[in-house]
Amino acid sequence: MATGLIFGFIALAIAGGVAISYVAGSAAVLAFVATGFGNYLAILPQRIFSQIDVFTFLSMPLFILAGELMTRGGVTRALIDLAMLMVGRLKGGLGYVNISASVFLAGVSGSAVADAAATTRTLVPAMVDRGYRPDFAAALTAASCVIGPIIPPSIVMIFYGALMNVSVAAMFAGGIVPGLLMAVFLFAYNFWAAKREGHPGGAGVELPPVWPTLTRAVPALLIPIVIVGGIVFGVVTPTEAAALAVAITVILVLVYRLLDRSRPAEALRHTISEGSRAVESAVMLTGSIFMILFAAAIFGYLVGIMQVPQMIAETVTALDLSATSYFLIASLIMFAAGMVMDVTMALVLMVPVLIPAAVTAGADPVHVGVVSCLNLTLGLISPPFGGILMVVSAASRVSYLRLSLTILPFLGVQVALLLLLILVPDLTLAVPRLVGLID
Repeated sequence: MATGLIFGFIALAIAGGVAISYVAGSAAVLAFVATGFGNYLAILPQRIFSQIDVFTFLSMPLFILAGELMTRGGVTRALIDLAMLMVGRLKGGLGYVNISASVFLAGVSGSAVADAAATTRTLVPAMVDRGYRPDFAAALTAASCVIGPIIPPSIVMIFYGALMNVSVAAMFAGGIVPGLLMAVFLFAYNFWAAKREGHPGGAGVELPPVWPTLTRAVPALLIPIVIVGGIVFGVVTPTEAAALAVAITVILVLVYRLLDRSRPAEALRHTISEGSRAVESAVMLTGSIFMILFAAAIFGYLVGIMQVPQMIAETVTALDLSATSYFLIASLIMFAAGMVMDVTMALVLMVPVLIPAAVTAGADPVHVGVVSCLNLTLGLISPPFGGILMVVSAASRVSYLRLSLTILPFLGVQVALLLLLILVPDLTLAVPRLVGLID
């Protein structure tokens, strides 16, 4: 009865437009009372603050700020031009450009939604003008943006590492091969689609000028080298790497403005103006993320008190499930949760409950972490409530229903990769082992 009332409250609150963080927090407090653990509420604030008082979390707002600065300062445009220069004249060239741009952007922002907003406004109109169907262009853009949180740096991996006490450096290294494989899988689908639908491409396609493109794009590629190399080889912490990313981005944006404008004073004023708006956006997004973490920490505390992870682990042992078998079941549950929940919320609610049993059964924590992050990120392009689908639909003016149907083949390709990564852990663990981050 009490459980039904709580779920009824959640449904009504969400239907009424209440923010998900408030819904989750209120429902968790009600769950304490309903399960007879109301006396624990007295120490709840201390427990919540101790759970989110993690040094690694400081890197999140800095990576978010770096992404905002790049989008507003022309760095994103420079990376898209570089992708166009490299693969723009292949048949279906703009599709390859779309995917390549997401790979480049993944190395500097780590946010799928931010990449979606930037690439949709730039690439979808260009693809439609060249003869691509609007829904195909929008669906490819949405699918390729999932690469962002997998190739380091990754905000969702920072969440996971801090939440489950797993090395963020090892997680970042583990995301490199899966992220590149996702690009390869999407390249293969784009190749097939270009042949089937007769997408444009060839020697007659206009390319951006070589030297100005390289002058702008190559320095931008220094950002992922600094971030990934510094973290993986232990030179800097994720938080220090995020600060370096912001500093390099600010310098690049200022240089781009000086190249575009003849008067340095005007370029500086414009950079400061864009920077202030980027800071404002980053602060708002960071605040909303921490509200979700705060609310989810309440639920996580209750799950710990009720010893749910231990009960799941005992069930796995009793059923004699292998680590792979259990992880496949857990992945299916997480995928279903990602279809209807925010990624951050799904991560902090589902991972502490489901993942400890997989590690206890013998799965590698880094492999499980990277694959779980990819799994939950796919929820961003999964109907009915995919966050990336909503952003791309609004920016491209393709109806949400039509986009949801067109995305399904792309989603199928990415789910196939997810299954491959679950069954072949060495694909994820190769780079972390190579650089000595795991045994």
